[in-house]
Amino acid sequence: MWPRMINTILGLWLMISPGIFQYSSAAADNGHIAGPIIVTFSIVAIWEATRVVRKWNFPVGIWLLAAPWILGYENTLAIVSDMSVGVLVLIFASIPGKIEKSYGGGWSSLWQKNPEHIQKSKQN
Repeated sequence: MWPRMINTILGLWLMISPGIFQYSSAAADNGHIAGPIIVTFSIVAIWEATRVVRKWNFPVGIWLLAAPWILGYENTLAIVSDMSVGVLVLIFASIPGKIEKSYGGGWSSLWQKNPEHIQKSKQN
């Protein structure tokens, strides 16, 4: 859960940093778009059943690494901020987290000979 919380804070940082450091419009717009996306995916990925959503932050993290050159940032602080957040988002999005229960199973679970839930009901 803690990697998702850190990514949430990083997304919030992207949203507020343009106001604090007075970035150019391209860097500010990028932070105002990428920040909420990171926050959304991180908060959704807190729960076990939706933990895989953490991987949806990979493209956003990669974009943050490339955006300063593609969008032509003028502020060095904006470049450092976006690239640092991009690296950290990639690192924390790659930490899987503890899974205590199993959800779903896909179509193959329909054709199992002794599904787990049937075995448990026979034991009780």
